[in-house]
Amino acid sequence: MTDSTAPTPAPASPSPVVDTALAARLRAAFTAADFTADGCLDLLGAGAYAALARSETVPALRATGGGSAGETLLRLFLLQSPVTRAAAEAAGLPVADCLTGGWLTAAVPESAEGPSAEGPSAEGPSAEGDAGSAGGAGDVMVRATVDIRPYANDIAGTDDAGDAWIVSDLGCSVGGAGGIGSVGGVPRSELVLGVGGASTTLANIAVRRPVRRVLDLGTGSGVQALHAARHGAAVVATDVNARALHFTRLTAALSGLTNIETRQGSLFEPVAGEAFDLVVSNPPFVISPGGRFTYRDGGMPGDELCRGLVSAAGQHLEPGGYCQLLANWQHVRGEDWRSRIADWIAGTGCDAWVVQREVQDVFQYAELWLRDGGDHRQDRAHYDARYQEWLDAFEAAEVEGVGFGWITLRRAPEGREPVLVAEEWPHPVEQPLGPEIERWFARQDFLRERDDAGLLAEHYLLADEVVQEQIGAPGAEDPEHVVLRQNRGMRRATKVDTVGAGFAGACDGTLPAGGILDAIAHLVGEPPELLRSRAPEQLRLLVEQGFLIPAALAEPES
Repeated sequence: MTDSTAPTPAPASPSPVVDTALAARLRAAFTAADFTADGCLDLLGAGAYAALARSETVPALRATGGGSAGETLLRLFLLQSPVTRAAAEAAGLPVADCLTGGWLTAAVPESAEGPSAEGPSAEGPSAEGDAGSAGGAGDVMVRATVDIRPYANDIAGTDDAGDAWIVSDLGCSVGGAGGIGSVGGVPRSELVLGVGGASTTLANIAVRRPVRRVLDLGTGSGVQALHAARHGAAVVATDVNARALHFTRLTAALSGLTNIETRQGSLFEPVAGEAFDLVVSNPPFVISPGGRFTYRDGGMPGDELCRGLVSAAGQHLEPGGYCQLLANWQHVRGEDWRSRIADWIAGTGCDAWVVQREVQDVFQYAELWLRDGGDHRQDRAHYDARYQEWLDAFEAAEVEGVGFGWITLRRAPEGREPVLVAEEWPHPVEQPLGPEIERWFARQDFLRERDDAGLLAEHYLLADEVVQEQIGAPGAEDPEHVVLRQNRGMRRATKVDTVGAGFAGACDGTLPAGGILDAIAHLVGEPPELLRSRAPEQLRLLVEQGFLIPAALAEPES
């Protein structure tokens, strides 16, 4: 970070101070106790670990009653359960300094004062009755002031892994059907969330090549900045929420990263006139009637925030630079969603690949975010009034549904016509997908630079783990059609004829495409020029979708 190593006061709302020396001592204690992503998975088991993502803590409480250092830290920081001061000290924590620095606060045993109102799972430890987390009347108890989630800060597509820790508000480290939690003294509009499904998705699709400068726009608790700091020399993390920037600094300090700078402001305002090699953004993309929650609501009409972000991105990209974001877009009556997105991208000077992963009707969409905001916990009249408000806004804008997906922009080569592909793909994909996204743009460059004759002159390789499926009636001599299916990347499937299947199977890099077609023409008794005339269209599709890899782009075998 660019901040001084001296402790930085927190905002008025309760949270720890940024003290890099104390953060280093906490990190050492966490590492020694294996309070890491892998360590928590080993300790809890896959089932209890997965339950945390559903905001279910009972399985984890049952698995952490032994009193080991790792169990104590997991209960204290991830489950927000009070533990005895003695147990915290035995786990390696500098408790006195953590109390002074705001990471811990004193708590009284529930047996003395009754159930605590702090934290979403404070009732759990007493039921378990272990010595570390449910002391007697004379025991001094401590509890965490923030959620700390161990995080595997891997570099996608490599074996490079690193331990990190995400700091967020209490009750906000993981998602769940119950909606976000609440913190005393903090307006819910300013809450800072930790790792959720959206942030994980963006981390998995981001291109992770070594770069000079990265921008994490709308950083939240700093999840994307953490990843970027591993492959970017300098990272700028921005947010409109001052508390979010403070939590990003906490996350960076606890994870031992010093190349993250924080700036406050909306969209690209904090970086006016600057350009980056990579921009990543998990923006507040929710299309809502009002800006109740800074972490999710853009505060602009409809999908204007995402439109503005996309439209301005090209001005902040270095040549060949990428901008990757998650977004929602409106499905407006009588309008193709692809045309809507194309209007956002027009004039940016960027190639673009847009993948719509899901579409919800307005009822599903409103219900999802009403629950996220906790409106379902209010009385029925309150909930119904909120629901009507959402539906009124959608009806006024003639919105019939909302799409969710990924947008990847790349500054197009100078003098080249930008490429735009917008498609719907709701099916499972390989993760992390970032390396495949980078290869997709490389294949677009290859295709853009070659006419049909140039394509046929090139050599190709069948991609790894592509299989052929033949479909037809049982006992039939010939299949009705042949399908090529990928088991990597986007995991696509495409129909080909028998000539196309034979061509793909023969692509081992030895012969140019035209030579393979001539050989097939000889075998099937067709004029070679006929196959050559109709092959380029299908060849372009197979290359674009990654079934065939140009030999010039093939990665060397390790």
